[in-house]
Amino acid sequence: MIRIDTALLNALSRKATHSSRKRKNHNFHSDMEDPLQRMLNAIEPGSYIRPHKHENPDKREAFLIIRGRLLLLEFDDSGALTDHILLDPGGKNHGAEIAPGRWHSMIALEEGTVVFELKDGPYDPETDKKFAGWSPPEGAPGSADFIEGIRKTLNL
Repeated sequence: MIRIDTALLNALSRKATHSSRKRKNHNFHSDMEDPLQRMLNAIEPGSYIRPHKHENPDKREAFLIIRGRLLLLEFDDSGALTDHILLDPGGKNHGAEIAPGRWHSMIALEEGTVVFELKDGPYDPETDKKFAGWSPPEGAPGSADFIEGIRKTLNL
């Protein structure tokens, strides 16, 4: 049995806090060839997850909030925000699924945010993500402004 307990969540959040990317995942699948990738993602405020989509092959991606607050975003091909949902275990939204081929990103709104993620496999780092050309690369100047602009647009 795989257990998801407070000790695991706390350890993962500590690792995310100390990571330069402000996030850390914990895989439950033992093989990157697994057709169902299952993981926890600890994401701290200030982490920039560049908008991307999964195609070639197309992959679904689902998120269930465990703790914290997470803003899940969808964009059109020009970078316009088309949909969003605030995931909060104490609120009304607990999860969402991103359809294959949809530009998406997420923003952690609270320290200690952890989501359970399910994604079609297998995982190949060479083809897993296509990054949006209209968004700044991770670590580039402008990535923090990108996040802040979305938060201001949505009054968060």
